[in-house]
Amino acid sequence: MLAKRMMWISWPAFLVAGLLEILVFGLVDPQDLQWFGHPLALSRQGVYTLSFFAFWALAMLSSGLTTLLSMSPVEVNR
Repeated sequence: MLAKRMMWISWPAFLVAGLLEILVFGLVDPQDLQWFGHPLALSRQGVYTLSFFAFWALAMLSSGLTTLLSMSPVEVNR
């Protein structure tokens, strides 16, 4: 059951991360990004990769919270 829940969380989060990646970097050039006033020391591919995993982690957190809140009290307290 845990494997099923992990798929319920990770697969939709993966799709959302891909969509966010397309939307964000369709509007923003990674070479124009700055961190505290300094340009990023990463290549475009590095920015794409790190941002994808950040988007994925945030979407997984959201999906995980939704899954947790949908569980019955009996399931949570096991």
